[in-house]
Amino acid sequence: MTSSTPPATGPVIGPLTAALLSALPAGAVITDPVRLRTYECDGLTYHRATPAVAVLPETAEQVALVVRLCNEAGVPFVARGSGTGLSGGALPREDGVLIVTSRMRRVLEIDLADRRAVVEPGVTNLAITEAVREQGRYYAPDPSSQQVCSIGGNVAENSGGAHCLKYGFTVNHVEACEIVTPDGDLVTLDRMDPGYDLLGAFVGSEGTLGIATKITVRLSRAPEAVTTVLAAFENIEQGGRAVSAIIGAGIVPAAIEMMDALSIAAAEAAVACAYPAGAGAVLIVELDGPAAEVERQFERLREICSGAFELRVAAGPAERAAIWKGRKSAFAAVGRISPAYIVQDGVVPRTSLPRVLAAIDRLSAEHDIRVANVFHAGDGNLHPLVLFDDAEPGAGERAEVVSGAILDLCIEHGGSITGEHGVGVDKARYMPKMFSAADLDTMQLVRCAFDPRGLSNPGKVFPTPRLCGEVPGVRRGVHPLVESGRAEQF
Repeated sequence: MTSSTPPATGPVIGPLTAALLSALPAGAVITDPVRLRTYECDGLTYHRATPAVAVLPETAEQVALVVRLCNEAGVPFVARGSGTGLSGGALPREDGVLIVTSRMRRVLEIDLADRRAVVEPGVTNLAITEAVREQGRYYAPDPSSQQVCSIGGNVAENSGGAHCLKYGFTVNHVEACEIVTPDGDLVTLDRMDPGYDLLGAFVGSEGTLGIATKITVRLSRAPEAVTTVLAAFENIEQGGRAVSAIIGAGIVPAAIEMMDALSIAAAEAAVACAYPAGAGAVLIVELDGPAAEVERQFERLREICSGAFELRVAAGPAERAAIWKGRKSAFAAVGRISPAYIVQDGVVPRTSLPRVLAAIDRLSAEHDIRVANVFHAGDGNLHPLVLFDDAEPGAGERAEVVSGAILDLCIEHGGSITGEHGVGVDKARYMPKMFSAADLDTMQLVRCAFDPRGLSNPGKVFPTPRLCGEVPGVRRGVHPLVESGRAEQF
């Protein structure tokens, strides 16, 4: 079936679909229910919803046109890149339009002198580095899914990655964004703009403030030297102490990643990464920078990791890739040892890692749910993989309890409910545990300044209803912050 199959019907969506079919090129509008199921979830398959209509624009002007038509019809819309998100941020609306940017994947400009590249939102993260690698440049933020995830999605989620410990998240590497506002205007937000940092507000807004259609990213110079080390420890506590000692010694590696025994077993089963046998934890540490500095840091690192029963140092790019192979494959690899799993994403202060990991072990035993731990140890960003058999009655519910309890642990220890995967639909209900009602109301004021009708990716980030009996959307009446004299409403 093709896009010529009967469009979605309904008093609102029907006429809108007809308008989209009329305005966009052939093949750009999908209405076939079977094809629409392709887009029913992002990387978090636990939440599913089939969109009423999906569109695949090829230009910013077409994105703007779709948004304007949605706005005129009062129909919600959701933007989606490669669909690799892990918080349900691109979960469609069954009563709305899904705007898929995967056909917008041109590298528009590379300016090595100013260390910039201008790309469309469907360009994959790794493709930016591949476009400038021979010129000794690269794009620093590197999510594990960088081969397939899109830069538009990275901007929406403020994605991170292994090397963000030293180099920062997406927001630190975006210079400007052309966006389609929720009412369909095409505007540019630039870091050099005077006044409020609207670009900073947009990056990480999870599609609630509009859709990026052109992104200017900062290119970094490739380091003079890189040393990648794998240290194998008998248990995760030893690895955790090594992480604290490395940071305590004043070393800021490009990356410090840790995997526990269960995640190592999953990676071995999937990609035969040949990590040291019997390891209770492996630590991957990457040092980069001027050669003399890297050499000095490596000597100190070797002293700190003297308790490791095996220490490997990559002799070149091939061995470096081999060390990273297991870590980069860990999420997908878990599918080899568990029929289903939830990827959680929380942050704790680095010094709390041993206590939190011990508490996760207790939760695992208490609920008879296995948890594999893979995490960015340097910045305390946990990625517990909560494993369960979805064919077993009640297992999914137990896994969800464990997953939520892990987020509670993060909050109790002064951390955050998300590190790099966004809030999405998955964690919206946890927001009141981390933020006060006044905090959430203030965030809503910002959102409403961009999107007063609440049509741009509704149902994400903010818990709904916000108050008992309150209909999600634009607040009616005087806002509590205004009433208390702490804010003005315009």
